[in-house]
Amino acid sequence: MNEEKKICGIYTRVSTEDQAREGFILPEQRERLEAMCKYKGYEIYDYYEDAGISAKTGNRRPEFDRMLDDIKNKKINTIVTLKLDRLTRSVYDWENIMKFLEENHAYIDCANDEINTTNANGKLVSRLLMSVSQNEIERTSERTKIGLSGAIKNGNIPGHTPLGYKRDGKRLVPDILTKDIIIRMYQLYFEGNSYQTIANIFNEENVSNKKWRDNTILEMIENPIYKGDFIHGKRTGKPTYYESVVEPLVSKEMWESCQVQKKKNSRNYMRYKEYLFLQKIRCPKCGRILGGKATYKKKNNKIYYYYGCEKCKNNIKEDKIEDSILHLLSDILEYDSVVNNFFFPMLKNKLSNPKEELSKELKVQEMKKERVRKAYINEAFTLEEYKQETFIIENNIKELERQILENEQVKDLKFTKEDILIKRDIDFINKIKLPNLYNQIVITWKELTREQKSKIIMNYIEDITLKFDVDGDYIVDIVNFRSTFFKDFKCLYDEGYIDWKFVNLDVYGIGYVRFSNYLPQEKVYEHIMRLREYYDVHYYEGVLDFETGIFDTQKFDEDEVVRIFPTEKFDTTKTKINMGMIGISKYDETRVENEEELFSTIPLDNITSNEYIFRENKQS
Repeated sequence: MNEEKKICGIYTRVSTEDQAREGFILPEQRERLEAMCKYKGYEIYDYYEDAGISAKTGNRRPEFDRMLDDIKNKKINTIVTLKLDRLTRSVYDWENIMKFLEENHAYIDCANDEINTTNANGKLVSRLLMSVSQNEIERTSERTKIGLSGAIKNGNIPGHTPLGYKRDGKRLVPDILTKDIIIRMYQLYFEGNSYQTIANIFNEENVSNKKWRDNTILEMIENPIYKGDFIHGKRTGKPTYYESVVEPLVSKEMWESCQVQKKKNSRNYMRYKEYLFLQKIRCPKCGRILGGKATYKKKNNKIYYYYGCEKCKNNIKEDKIEDSILHLLSDILEYDSVVNNFFFPMLKNKLSNPKEELSKELKVQEMKKERVRKAYINEAFTLEEYKQETFIIENNIKELERQILENEQVKDLKFTKEDILIKRDIDFINKIKLPNLYNQIVITWKELTREQKSKIIMNYIEDITLKFDVDGDYIVDIVNFRSTFFKDFKCLYDEGYIDWKFVNLDVYGIGYVRFSNYLPQEKVYEHIMRLREYYDVHYYEGVLDFETGIFDTQKFDEDEVVRIFPTEKFDTTKTKINMGMIGISKYDETRVENEEELFSTIPLDNITSNEYIFRENKQS
């Protein structure tokens, strides 16, 4: 064999990783191997170069495959390469290569490794070197994974920066300029709009000066990064899920609700927006979600809406469902008008858009505008490119200036969670004492348009379960609230800052009574004093018996009950609990000159009076 003419193929390969770590660029490898072939008297048949391709198992290397074909066709009989790991870093692959070389009477000569595959000892050495190489790769991979995992947990998310975020160094942080686009997108989808509808809305408004497509919306709705989570290695078959690694733009409840909503938001969903309870009512027989139907009567020019089950062939009138839960829908509307439309936007703006951050971003945009101007002067931009870039930056500046102004307007407003309960009590008292004015000013459920009603139901109600009564007619059994609403409401309720209605908690047969959770006595005192800026409210104490359901207290006969609440924390071992009650006389005058002010403002948190407000009428 030593006398056999060595006709070789020079094989060079480099990956980006190798190039950065060792500097083995292809021309350098080629030059060194040519010198070795000249020294050993090898005839060079051809060059085979794989650039930017790893030697991992499964990677296709076109030039490597071409070299093996030339060995089969007896064009070459020796592979000349720099190191053994240029061919492979897998023990399994190396065994296959050696078998191939034996079958085709070919050999390997490495410049940096003493490899001789013509005898058993040489093969043993090559296997040992390959095992070491594979072990190095596996250890490097493990270290890389550990380092990457730590980086991800610190918010250093690899890959492109998703809309709504920006980079602070390597960390992913919310972008003031674009985060509201994502928040609005999720809200629109949550309300029942399809991907295509949202894309159309954004295109009509020229949101972010880009072309929106339904697939773009779909990808963003499904991306867990917007709830603060990240999935690494989705294409590897062994993805790793990281929870709460970046600041979320939407709550986890909102994100999960939108994933459930995907089954409902088909492309043609919005055509049926006029159905109030679409995808909400379950069949009383089989439990399936009912579909909507409608009939038009020319006689009275009226549309009648129904819901039916294809399997059970039943028809359920929409107006009957609406009337049966009217009190609940009215309560939801009151909650929405006070909490979601008034307080939460104000509180959110104060918390999520600090003036310092807005001002900092404004300076960044102004500097960017100046850089674009200088680039245009230096002819780095065409006029069209300059106009386009300037248009985007100026829109960003206008939006930041708007947010800063809004921030200035609300920074001195001292809205707190206590104010929600104040507003709710004032509204209830207004309804009692000023019914005519209340009906003129406050929008009720029946005054809403069908679109407004359907939006409220979509936002707050998950589904409605029906059942049959003793007469065989269907009635509402259970109304399940959406988790996004329930979480916010329960948090406020548990802290004592919002009320709900309960039935028959009073010996006087009130029917529905407003009930809130425990607040410390000093908070109750402050609350009463603030209400007294507008009305002469009365405070009573008594005892609620859990076994009888009776609240035993004494109050003025002419007083209406505004709200009751425990004055001590619940103890499951007790059968009775001390309760407080707020009452209001129908005949007392208001304490403001302009009665309309009662509907648009709330009493200030300015307790200066030492007026004694507690009438202790406890009875065992």
